[in-house]
Amino acid sequence: MTRFLPGILAMAIIVVASNILVQFTVGLWLTWGAFTYPFAFLVTDVMNRVYGAPAARRVVLAGFVIGVICSLVAAGIDKTTLRIAVGSGAAFLVAQLTDIAIFDAFRSRRWWVAPFLSSFAGSALDTALFFGIAFSAALPHDINTGWANEAVPLLGQGPVTALWVSLATADWMVKMSLAVLALVPFRLIVRNLLRAGRTI
Repeated sequence: MTRFLPGILAMAIIVVASNILVQFTVGLWLTWGAFTYPFAFLVTDVMNRVYGAPAARRVVLAGFVIGVICSLVAAGIDKTTLRIAVGSGAAFLVAQLTDIAIFDAFRSRRWWVAPFLSSFAGSALDTALFFGIAFSAALPHDINTGWANEAVPLLGQGPVTALWVSLATADWMVKMSLAVLALVPFRLIVRNLLRAGRTI
């Protein structure tokens, strides 16, 4: 388990950073958390490629638990709502575990196929689950989530829809952009770890 410690710590740091940075906005549709969270897929994919799917699952679960505990200590449990907390946790776990399964299914293809496809599917799931659970009008809202159903043009220009749909769309676009950019560090990190004597 010691060899997985860097991955666990990296995952926990990403979870904590994202939970803190989601409170700070960038423009109209994004928070800083949208730029840190996608790196969780990079950590998962590196661990999957170097150590295999079972190890990646351990890293995800351990990093998630440590990250959530640290986030609660740092921010206080009363500063969020049950819907947002459930949406965040469910989205993270389902998206990361799906990422692992898809990566494993495509691991024998060219080096970029597995991380790209798994991050694509994981990002879409994460976005749909989080925003759907946290803000959709299909579930009861409260003072901390009801604002997200205000009717606005999609990303300020498209058809009128709930505000949370614009937030989700912008979030997913950032995740996909970073998934493509993360292919470069993925390749370099995996190559260095395997050269250092690690085996899949």
